[in-house]
Amino acid sequence: MPWRVSDILSKATPGQDLVIKGWVRTVRQQKQHAFVELSDGSHQTPLQIVATPELVKGIEVEGKIVESPAGKQKLEMVASRLNIIGACDPEKYPLAKKKHSLEFMREIPHLRARTNTIGGVLRVRDTAASAIRDFFHENGFIELHTPILTSSDCEGTCDEQRPREFFDRTVGLTVSGQLQAEMAACALSRVYTFGPTFRADNSMTRNHLAEFWMIEPEIAFCDLNLNMRVAEHMVKAVIEAVLAKCDEDMAFFHKRVDEGLMARLHKTLAGRPLEVTYTDAVKLLEKSGKKFEFPVAWGLDLQKEHERYLVEFEFDNRPVFVTHYPKDIKPFYMKLDEDGRTVQAMDLLVPTIGELIGGSVREENLDTLQARMKAMNMNVDDYQWYLDLRRFGTVPHAGFGLGFERLLQYVTGMDNIRDVIPVPRYRGYCRF
Repeated sequence: MPWRVSDILSKATPGQDLVIKGWVRTVRQQKQHAFVELSDGSHQTPLQIVATPELVKGIEVEGKIVESPAGKQKLEMVASRLNIIGACDPEKYPLAKKKHSLEFMREIPHLRARTNTIGGVLRVRDTAASAIRDFFHENGFIELHTPILTSSDCEGTCDEQRPREFFDRTVGLTVSGQLQAEMAACALSRVYTFGPTFRADNSMTRNHLAEFWMIEPEIAFCDLNLNMRVAEHMVKAVIEAVLAKCDEDMAFFHKRVDEGLMARLHKTLAGRPLEVTYTDAVKLLEKSGKKFEFPVAWGLDLQKEHERYLVEFEFDNRPVFVTHYPKDIKPFYMKLDEDGRTVQAMDLLVPTIGELIGGSVREENLDTLQARMKAMNMNVDDYQWYLDLRRFGTVPHAGFGLGFERLLQYVTGMDNIRDVIPVPRYRGYCRF
C-alpha cells in the first residue's frame, strides 16, 4: 500500500526516498524555502514538506525523509518534486487557516472532515467501532445483521415513522434490532447487532439524532448482574483502545475540547460502576434540594438533568447503574420483579452524557409476557413469532442497547452529538 502520513511519522527512517499524496493545509513561504503542511487524514499531525518556492504547486510529493530540526515532529520530507492533483482557490475555500466554530462547520459538513477536530473524531470513531467488534468476538459473540425495515415495534415509537405499503403490511424504519436479536440469541447464545436505527424525536437538542448507530448484544442464560458486567467491560474496552491507538487525537481533544476529559475516562477505567435502584435514586433527587426543570416523583422517568445530577454530584463523576425501574415506564418485554411494580432493567449513567446504555432481562415466561402485552393494549397476534421463543424452549436472556454516537461524545468530550457522526440527520435536516 502507498505510504500515508501516519506511516511516515511512525515507521520511516531518515534517508528514505518516498512519495506521499494528500491535501495541503498551509503553505509558509520564505525566500529560499517553502514549508508545506500536508495531511491525508491518517494522523492528527500533518507532515511538514520542505520545498523550494517554485515547487509549491501540488499535493503529490516525492522527496527524502530527514530528521526535523524544528522539534514539532521527528521527521519531515525535503521535496524534490510536487505535482498538482486537484487545484483549490484559497480565496474561495471556506476552511482557511483560522479557528472555525463547530456551528459553522455544521453548515459545510461535506468539508468539515478536513479539520483537526472532525478528522480526529472520525479516526476515534473507527477505532471505537473496531474495539467493539473485537470485544464481542473475543467473548464468543456472533455479529447479527438485523433489518432496517421492520413490522415490529420494539420501543413504542415505530408508529412515528412514515410507513411503507410496498409490503404485505405496514412497515417502518427500525428503532431497535433487539427483538430480531432475541431470535438468534435463543439459538446461538451470544449475538450482537451494530447498525443504523431511527427515531422520530421531535427534538432539536444537542443530544438527539433521527438516524444513529446502535450496538445491541443479546445473551442467553444471562441475568441482570451479568448483563451489567458485559456493558461495563465493553465500555472499558473501547476507552482502552482509543487511549492506546488514538493518543494524539485524544491529547488534542483534552487540550482543545474538554480539559476534564482524560480524568473522567481514567476514573471510568479505575473501578466498577456504582449501583443504585431507581427507588433510591428518586429519594436522592427529592432530598437534593435542587430545583429541576422536570418533576421528580416515583413512577416518572428520569430526565437527563436528573441523570447528570446523580452521576456528577451524588456519585462524584463515577459511572453508575440505575436498576429496577417502574414497569409502567418501560417496554413490554422487560422481566417483572417479584414485587410486580418494577422490572429488571438497568441504565448506565456517565458524566456529561447521562444515560449511555439501557438494558434489561427479558421476560421469558409465556403467560406473564402475554398478560403484560394485553395490559398495554398491544395486538398480541402480531407478536406470535416473538411468543414462540417462549413456547419452544424458553430460557432466561438479557441484553442492552448502546447509542454509538453518545459513546463517542463521552470518549471525545464533544458537546453536540451532530459532531460525532459523518453526516447527521435530525428534524428538519437531511442533506446529501
